[in-house]
Amino acid sequence: MNNVFVYCELEGTKVADVSLELLTKGRKLANQLNCQLEAILAGEHLVGVEAQVLPYGVDRVHVFDAPGLFPYTSLPHADILIHLFKEEQPQICLMGATVIGRDLGPRVSSALTSGLTADCTALEIGSHEDKKAGKSYENLLYQIRPAFGGNIVATIVNPEHRPQMATVREGVMKKEVLDPNYQGEVIRHEVAKYVPENDFVVKVIDRHVEQAKHNLKGAPIVVAGGYGMGSKEGFDMLFELAKELHAEVGASRAAVDAGFCDHDRQIGQTGVTVRPKLYIACGISGQIQHIAGMQDAGIIISVNNDPNAPINTIADYVINGSVEEVIPKMIKYYKKNSK
Repeated sequence: MNNVFVYCELEGTKVADVSLELLTKGRKLANQLNCQLEAILAGEHLVGVEAQVLPYGVDRVHVFDAPGLFPYTSLPHADILIHLFKEEQPQICLMGATVIGRDLGPRVSSALTSGLTADCTALEIGSHEDKKAGKSYENLLYQIRPAFGGNIVATIVNPEHRPQMATVREGVMKKEVLDPNYQGEVIRHEVAKYVPENDFVVKVIDRHVEQAKHNLKGAPIVVAGGYGMGSKEGFDMLFELAKELHAEVGASRAAVDAGFCDHDRQIGQTGVTVRPKLYIACGISGQIQHIAGMQDAGIIISVNNDPNAPINTIADYVINGSVEEVIPKMIKYYKKNSK
C-alpha cells in the first residue's frame, strides 16, 4: 500500500535501460518516503527475469507471464496496471517516456483519474501549500519539466489523486545497482484475473526493431552543433572534428529543425540525454530544453561568438569566436597531434 511502483519495459526478456534508471530513482524516492519500491514485469517466458531488477533495491516484483503479453499491445498491459493499482493503491508510478510509456501512461492515468506529467527531467519529494483552499500537503512528488517551449522549468504537483504518475526519458536518470544480492519478494500473478480474453484481440503479426545508427548516449565525447553552425555544410566540419576526436556528433533542436542534421542526433528535452566525459557545444545558444539533455557532462566547452549565450553559464571553458574560425583550427591541431 502507498508504495513507489515502476513499470519495467521488456525487449523479449531483457529489461530496458530506462526502466533500470527509474528503479534507481524510485529507490531513492522510496527511501525518502519510508516505503517500498515495487516493479512490474509483463511479458512472455519471464523465468528468472526478476534477477535483472532486484539488485536495484526492489522490494517486490510483480510478474505477469502469459502468451500475448509480448510484444507489447495496449489493452492487456493497461488492464494489468489498472487492476493492480486498484488493489495495491500506489502513491507513485514511474515509466519511461518511450513509445510504450506514451501509449500506456495516459490510458492508465485516465482510467484511474490520476493525472500524468510527461517527459520529466527531475523528480523530488517536497511539500505544497494550497493557500486558496487553506490546505498543506507533505511528501508530494515534484514532477519537474521544461514548459512553454522550454522558456521556464515547471514544477507540477498532484495533491489529491493517486497514483502520482510521471514519465521520464532514457538517460535523464542515472542507473546504479544498489546491492547485487538485494533480496525482494517475487509475486507471480495469474494473468487471467487481470486481463479479459478479448484484450488479446490485437495480435502482432510482424515486428521489426531497427538499431540506432550511432551511439550518442554511450559516447565519451560529443561534438554538438546548433543553429549557429549556419548550414548542413557547417555540420560537415563537426563530423570532421568528431572523426579526429573519436567522438559522436549531436545537434540542438534549432539545428535539426533547420535541416542541418538528422533528427536522431537531437540532444535535449525532445531528443536524447547524454552524459559524456567531454561535451563541445558549437554555435549553441543553450535554451533550457537543450541544457536538460547535456548538463551532466563531465566537462563542457562552449564555442560561441556571443559572450552572453546562456550555455556559457554552465560551460567549464568558453571559446569566444565564430565557429567558422575556431573549428578548423581545432581540426588542424588534432590532426597534427594525432600523428
